[in-house]
Amino acid sequence: MVGITSSISSGSGIPVVDLSPFLAAAAEDENMAVEKKKAMEAVKEACSEYGLFQIVNHGVPTALIDRALQLSADFFDLPDDEKRKFTSNPAGGAALPSGYNSRPLHSPEKNEFLLMFNPSSPFNVYPTNPPHLREVMEEVFVWLSKTGWLMEGIINDCLGLPTGFLQQFNSDRKGDFMSVRRYFPAAEDEDRGLTPHQDGNSVTFILQDDAGGLEVLRNGVWIPATPTPGSIIVNIGDMIQVLSNNKFKSSMHRVVRPKGRSRYSFAFFYCLPAEKWVEPLPEFTEKVGELPKYRKFQFGEYTQLRKRDVIDPPQRPEDSIGITHYSIN
Repeated sequence: MVGITSSISSGSGIPVVDLSPFLAAAAEDENMAVEKKKAMEAVKEACSEYGLFQIVNHGVPTALIDRALQLSADFFDLPDDEKRKFTSNPAGGAALPSGYNSRPLHSPEKNEFLLMFNPSSPFNVYPTNPPHLREVMEEVFVWLSKTGWLMEGIINDCLGLPTGFLQQFNSDRKGDFMSVRRYFPAAEDEDRGLTPHQDGNSVTFILQDDAGGLEVLRNGVWIPATPTPGSIIVNIGDMIQVLSNNKFKSSMHRVVRPKGRSRYSFAFFYCLPAEKWVEPLPEFTEKVGELPKYRKFQFGEYTQLRKRDVIDPPQRPEDSIGITHYSIN
């Protein structure tokens, strides 16, 4: 078994947590219970201090992760005209444009991506080349949805909430989506892949190749999330921060593009349904004598505000909508 650690692991930059105690058939074994407790403490520390960590022995087949990253690289290597054949109609009714898209030339973020919803969604647009990319994307989506269910239960217990509370609160999977992304090699004068931001959903899972570039901000210092073979990045989002009344943090992170090569990744966004209302839970406010740090809001309203900023970015970065938009002074 890979060791569980609640501190920075050598060579990784961020905490690494072994999830095997939550997957083992002998979960009731006394030794496994000890390992499970260690893992819970590691997750609790990572969510409080970083908001971003790596998980290993998570159940998602390593061979599937490797194949998915390779097939995505094969797709993005196709000519632009070929990739654009798989772009959705912007008036098609989806909340986000599925299929292939790329950042406009004037954008400070230099990347291109494929976006998909639940495999049952009628809005998905899949490439037919390379062969098998669609089935692999769908398989990854299903596996990461299972990982989301597992991780949500672990976070729930780390927060001391009633068993299964978060899973029941967020039982509708219709809002989940996944982005398959390629970041272009850094230029001599700029290397921005994704600007510093916090994710607006509950939990994000990231599969990344060995190029590196993902960084998380902690105590004013950018810490690299150096890839560990077979690992998955777990990124706590704004909704967990709000529900926990800042007990767990939504990570501020960015992507710095590497020099001399592209970076490939899959990002799975485990979301609330748009109609869900969100506010700090009483377990972290009135029951412990704390004032709520956020006013009540609807998740769909928040995502629409953030989508507006993406489509029409404000002139000043400080005017961008973030979770502080709902903060109570």
